[in-house]
Amino acid sequence: MTKTENKSYDLEERTAKFAENIVLFAKTIKRNAVNLPLVNQLVKSATSIGANYMEANGASSKKDFKNKISICKKEARETKYWLRIIGKANQEYRSKCRELWQEAQELTLIFSKIILTLKTKE
Repeated sequence: MTKTENKSYDLEERTAKFAENIVLFAKTIKRNAVNLPLVNQLVKSATSIGANYMEANGASSKKDFKNKISICKKEARETKYWLRIIGKANQEYRSKCRELWQEAQELTLIFSKIILTLKTKE
């Protein structure tokens, strides 16, 4: 089975699992003056992806849906940023940051494709 076949295509579940993995990772990072604000920002952006996707699925209009999906994409991109900074500030977490960054990148691409598909249907 390839890595792609292994992935879940239930986006609600996938974004929730990603948020859970970020929270578990955040709990392992040592607390200090540098890491505290970075971790807080990471947790906020990563958990926001799934929350906004849930809101998108309950959207009242196509415009509302597109707006929420756009927020999901923005939050996924922001999450990649915080993972990069945390990995740089904490060499011991670089590997885990790369792994989580890859999932955030895949989510970014998924939301980008949804937005592109919506634009072509307008």
